[in-house]
Amino acid sequence: MKTVRRLLYRDIAGSVAFVLAAFLALFFFIDFVEELSSAARRGGTLALAALRALLEAPGNLYELAPIAVLIGTIYALSRMAQASEFTILRTAGLGPARALALLLLPGAVFGALTWAWGEWVVPRAERASVTLTTGGGASAGAGTWLKDNTGSAPQARSSAVHVARASADGQLHDLRIFEFDADNRLLRRIEAVVADVEREGRWQLRQVSLTDWPAAAAGGGVRTSTVPAMAWASSLTPAVVGAAVMPLHTMSTPDLWRYSRHLATQEQAAQRYEIRFWKRVLYPLSCLVMAALALPFAYLHARAGGVSLKVFGGVMLGISFVLANHLAGHLGLLRDWTPWIAAASPSIVYLLLSLAAFGWLVRYR
Repeated sequence: MKTVRRLLYRDIAGSVAFVLAAFLALFFFIDFVEELSSAARRGGTLALAALRALLEAPGNLYELAPIAVLIGTIYALSRMAQASEFTILRTAGLGPARALALLLLPGAVFGALTWAWGEWVVPRAERASVTLTTGGGASAGAGTWLKDNTGSAPQARSSAVHVARASADGQLHDLRIFEFDADNRLLRRIEAVVADVEREGRWQLRQVSLTDWPAAAAGGGVRTSTVPAMAWASSLTPAVVGAAVMPLHTMSTPDLWRYSRHLATQEQAAQRYEIRFWKRVLYPLSCLVMAALALPFAYLHARAGGVSLKVFGGVMLGISFVLANHLAGHLGLLRDWTPWIAAASPSIVYLLLSLAAFGWLVRYR
């Protein structure tokens, strides 16, 4: 059995690596051509376009990993079936359950590697790409709004914070802070050029302009003033602020969890981030599903189609899985599905499909 595992795992690992390298080369070329077009409009250089396309490669690898596992495993198993090696293994006692168990280990290994790659490499590459695109800073379109509720009634206060831009070193630029009382009356507007978010729940603002609206009982007019620096108390942590100002695809799984919990605490819509969180958690498990989905191809007789036809079928299955995965996320957001159900439904459907096809082939073919 040890020899069988070595033979099977070596062929699968080599095939998956070959497929992944081919896909990465293709997507790098597509991204490079697209970046060349963008660089021509913005006056960029060839080296900058190549660097940006290279920074897109880790994200492409993460997205393509389950498809590469599916196609590579199909190719390895189909080649063994065509050479009658798989038939010999079945005759020697390799039953369906044992064959499925053999494929679970490489599927789990590829899933673990995909998870580690998506947690540590992809977010850093995406952030570097955003920083490179914005010339040293990160922005989210027209900026980012944050909500902060502090205290309890009757001293409760709420704040709406607008951040126009965040630099690579974590500083926030061009802030506007609107403070409201428990009755949602505007009390103060704070504008700051630069802000540093500290872990102790305090923001250090610099080049600050203040506009105060006095309470109705106090009377008096609106007061304006400027100060070179001031501290502003807030419950917004650096992790929450960093997650908010960066694009969604740059967030790691812990960032998504913290930010979605913050939105839920502030009674804001968090489903988009919750679905993204569960997709990040469950996506590596799709490598297991793809490995199980490839097994029925080994039981197809060689006359049912050559290796190329089976690989083409694997490509179509992989593309349909990616489409279903993206479609489920959008439908879950539109239909207000439970986040983990929206994220897990494509993998569950394809796992049931693979088990049904495997059972039918073993029983009737």
